Order: sequence, then C-alpha cells, then structure tokens
Amino acid sequence: MPDKPPYREDEAGLLAVQTAGDNAPALSISEISQLLKRTVEDRFGFVRVRGELSGVKRAASGHLYLSLKDENARLDGVMWRGGMQRLGFVPEDGVEVIATGKLTTYPGRSNYQIVIERMEIAGEGALLALLAKTKARLEAEGLFAPARKRPLPYLPRVIGVVTSPTGAVIRDILHRLRDRFPTHVVVWPVLVQGPGAAAQIAAAVRGFSALELGGPIPRPDLVIVARGGGSIEDLWCFNDEDVVRAIAASTIPTISAVGHETDTTLADFAADMRAPTPTAAAEIAVPVRGELIAGLADLHARKSRAVLRLVNLARERLEQRARRLPEPQALLEGQTQRLDDLGDRLRRALMHRTGLAATLLAQRSAGLRPAVLAARLRQGRERLAAQRLRPALVLQGIEGGRTGLAALDRVRRSLDPKAPLRRGYVLVTDAGGQLVRSRGDAEAAGLLHLEFGDGVLDVVPGSAPIAGPAPVRPVPKPRGSAPGDAQPKLL
Repeated sequence: MPDKPPYREDEAGLLAVQTAGDNAPALSISEISQLLKRTVEDRFGFVRVRGELSGVKRAASGHLYLSLKDENARLDGVMWRGGMQRLGFVPEDGVEVIATGKLTTYPGRSNYQIVIERMEIAGEGALLALLAKTKARLEAEGLFAPARKRPLPYLPRVIGVVTSPTGAVIRDILHRLRDRFPTHVVVWPVLVQGPGAAAQIAAAVRGFSALELGGPIPRPDLVIVARGGGSIEDLWCFNDEDVVRAIAASTIPTISAVGHETDTTLADFAADMRAPTPTAAAEIAVPVRGELIAGLADLHARKSRAVLRLVNLARERLEQRARRLPEPQALLEGQTQRLDDLGDRLRRALMHRTGLAATLLAQRSAGLRPAVLAARLRQGRERLAAQRLRPALVLQGIEGGRTGLAALDRVRRSLDPKAPLRRGYVLVTDAGGQLVRSRGDAEAAGLLHLEFGDGVLDVVPGSAPIAGPAPVRPVPKPRGSAPGDAQPKLL
C-alpha cells in the first residue's frame, strides 16, 4: 500500500480517479456490511450478556425481539422461535437476564445485535422481582379473587392428580388416600420441572376439565396439582402464566400442593384450595372413612336415644294423666245405681198402674152385666113406646134447630179470628201456638209465627224473616163438639 493516495488531498475533482495498482478499491454497501458481519461474528461468536429487558415484542412468526440495556448502553437482540420454546419464563420489560448467544450485524439498519440462544434470569432477586410483577398483573385481572374460590366436594368419587408418575408424590397421595378413604384416582403424567413442564401441566388441567361425564375416562370431581419440594428454579413452572390461567379457568375444583409448607407459587393463589404438602392435599380431599363410620354410628345412636327419650317421656305423661283419671267402674257406679233405682220405680209404677186399671175395670164391668143391660134396654123400649112422635113436633124442633144453627154460624163467622186475615190483618203466635198480644210478649217469645191470609211466615224479633216452607197449622175445632161427633148437637 503506498504511503499516499494517488491523488492530492487538496485537489477536489469532479470524477473519482481510479489509478493503476490501487489496492483500496471502493466497496459497495453490501460488501462492507458483509465484511463487518463476518468480522463481528468471528470475534464475538459466543458471548454472555447481562442486562435489563426492554421493548420485548413477540412477532406473529413466534420470534422474540427485545433490547438489553444497562445504565450507559443498549444492545438489540432477537431470539428465534426454536429458542423461545425452550425458554423457562415469559420475558417482560424490566426483568434482568443473562443472555447467551452470538453478536451479529443487521445490514438492513446498519446496527449490530445479539442472537440469543439461551436466556436466564440473572439471580434469585431478579427471579423474585419477575414473580412479584407477574403476580400483581394477574391479581389485577381478578384471577386470585376469593369470590372465585369454589367449595371442595365433601366426598369425591374420582380424584384427578397432575404430577410426575415416577416421583414420590404420587405414591404419598395414593398411600394417604388408601389409609383415609379409598377413592378412584386418575393420574395425568406430566413433567414437573424443566423445559416443557409448564405446557404439560396447563394441558393436563385443561384436559381434565374437557372430559365428559360418562365417558371412557371418568371425569374427576376434584383435581390435585402436586409436586415435591425444590428450589425456586425447580418450582418455576408452577409460576408460569399459562399454568395459572389454566387452573383459574378449570371447571373442576382444584387443590394446589406444590413444594413444602414454606414454598409458595402462583398456582397456589389461583387454585380453590392450597395444601402445604401433597400428603396434606390427600387429607383435605377426603375424610377419614373410620371417623365417618364412627360419626354415622354416633348419629344413629343419638337418633335412637332421642326417639326412645320421646317415647319414654310420652309414656310418663300418659301414666301421670292415667293416674288422675277415675276408675272405669267408679264412673259407672252412679249410673248403675240410678239405673237400678229407675228399674225398681218402673216395676212398682207398672204394678200400681195395673192395680188401678183392674179396680177401674171392676167398677165399670159391674154396670155392664147382661141383666143390667137387659133391664136398661127394656126401660128404653118402654119410654120409646110411650112417646107420641108427631111430625109437626119433629119438624118444629128441626126448624128451631136450623134457625139457631144459622145464628151460631153468623156469630162464628163474625168471631172467626182468621176472617180479618183476608182483609190484611196478621195473626201473631209464639212457638207454642199462643197468641202474642204485646210487644213485650213478642220479644220474650224469640220465634214468632205470622199467619197471613195466604200462609205462615216465621220470624225472629229484630232480624230478617227466616226463609222456609210455611208450617201447617192445625185448624181449631169448634167448642162444644165431642170427639167422634160428625156435627154439633142441634138441641
């Protein structure tokens, strides 16, 4: 290379001059960009960079674009979709991470960037900060609200367990369920740590909710998400947002039993119940069968005692009341004595009545002897033969009787109490048929019979008339007539 360019610096030409033997030819933008790209990639083919995430954006293609920054500088970065699938957390702005990859350039914008192959949270403090940030965001959405918590079934027929099939957790749960209350258990095997664990756990929780009742795989009444103890990195998959949302959206009541009693994950807040250990989750899920049987037996015994107590109390009350009642014979003694007395009085009365009747019969029978009757008959015949029955005498007596009868009939019609009824008057009698002549008698009678010309009406003083058929009133017989006589005597 010559010490000086083949042109003078103080000379400004209009056209670029290309001299022979020039070893610094003009390069195109693409050529210089490719030279820079190879130089950077060769020099920084493997780097680890620590910084705070900023401008995190996930494209529709699945690639992740972001920036790493510190107090004085910023470095653009990209993580392809394959690396994103192996990522153990959800990148967010403000999280401090350590990114491993290579530096390269992007000719389209004339800048350099890091292609991230692996990204980890920079220390436990940064991890806890990410956890707190994710918890606050999900809590603001209401995923941890107490109102969303559902009561657990008292005695589930089927229990679904989301855990590793080879760990000690599933054995502890099965052993504890067998001791307390043997129950049908369906295990959904998943990874409980490492890449892909969060996706499997979320898929298992959603899978249990998607099972249909009566299908080939029984649908659980309760789901337990369980894992043994470990570090915060080991339990991090249970802080994954996808797992938390799957547990919160589960249609089956869920128990979270992740880690030991001091370990807390976001899955514990989203579940309906948190158990300090997987063994405690089994104890929460089912009651003790022996205690349940003993409790039922105790309730049955209490019920029997309560029934017997009521029966005994009723028996005591019945006996106390029975003691206060007199003897049945005592209740009948007075009536029996009265019956005997009335029977004796009836017998004596009958005998007395029979004696009187016999005496009367004897007295009357004396006048009915044949000789007496024959004598009376003979005397009557003699008086009849002695009578001179002249027609004029008989007719005179008949005419006089007819005249007297007509006069009596006029008097009868004038004195007939029912004659005025046809002229609008009313005949008032009481229940015994006696005439009511005053208001005081009417108020004392209670029930009055009002006889009109066309019928009888019963009324109560001070009230409306009593509706009903008119009773048939007996027709009073004329005075002076004897029973059995067809008509009154003429003379």
